[in-house]
Amino acid sequence: MKKKAIIISLFVLLLVVMLVPTSCASISARDKVAVISLSGTITAGGSSFLVGQVITADLVREQLDRAEKDTAVKAIVLRVESPGGLVAPCQEILEELEKVQQTKPIVVSMGSMAASGGYYISCEANKIVALPGTLTGSIGVISQIPNVKGLYEKLGIEMQTFKGGKYKDMYSGFRELTPEEKEIMQQMTDEYYEQFIEVVAEGRGLSKEQVRSLATGQLYTGTEAKGLGLVDELGGLDTAVDLAAELAGVTAPEVEYYKPAEKSLLELLLGVNLNSLIQAIQMKLLGLSGQDIILLETLSHTYPQPQYLASPISLP
Repeated sequence: MKKKAIIISLFVLLLVVMLVPTSCASISARDKVAVISLSGTITAGGSSFLVGQVITADLVREQLDRAEKDTAVKAIVLRVESPGGLVAPCQEILEELEKVQQTKPIVVSMGSMAASGGYYISCEANKIVALPGTLTGSIGVISQIPNVKGLYEKLGIEMQTFKGGKYKDMYSGFRELTPEEKEIMQQMTDEYYEQFIEVVAEGRGLSKEQVRSLATGQLYTGTEAKGLGLVDELGGLDTAVDLAAELAGVTAPEVEYYKPAEKSLLELLLGVNLNSLIQAIQMKLLGLSGQDIILLETLSHTYPQPQYLASPISLP
């Protein structure tokens, strides 16, 4: 009987040893601010030799899910470094941010550039922090259809088109757009432009008229953007973290930096995306020059891709 009592006592002691550390850990765990880095052009997915690092809705969703499920994370800081990108992915990312924002405050910390689509995904954050020299704004939309008719003529290529639908080939780039088709493209571009204005107006508490006066596609410095009401504070990442902690009502939080997907050893050594490297090697084996690669990239994206994208000449 005594032996049985000893066994039961040891069993109870073992349970206490197993449970107490877990309980204490959960009680003593520090509140955290998660820092998520979003760097690159905003796109639907995949990679390109010309594009390089990208931001996708799937990437943002994965990082936000991690932060949302971690009960110790009380606020989120998005470190945005982007010239923008395709309209639809920007809108999808904004929806993901709005979902998480219902339970945890989000503060955006802008890097050297957070323009056009980069600003679009930022403008409904609880607060936006920019550096004085940050390039931001560029509120607008652009749609382009390359006309490669002259190029095909030089190469001796004649394109025969069979279509069902009056406008089916208007995006092909093999002919000039008619005045009616140009009007269609402009109407679509105007619609996306108005959607951008609505998002900024709602997110920044400005009237549509105020936003429209700023939505010229112009880039603003962080200092100018603050004066115009497009950002809240001037400062770096530390300022954004402090502001996020304040919004969450926590003091001295632990800062957890979420790492992007692990790169292969080859990517780390060469400093390039592995898929892009493979594409470049394939192009080289085919005897294609840099100009040929650019041409192929252009020809493979003839359908219009409306973009919230800062002008390439403005990129740092």
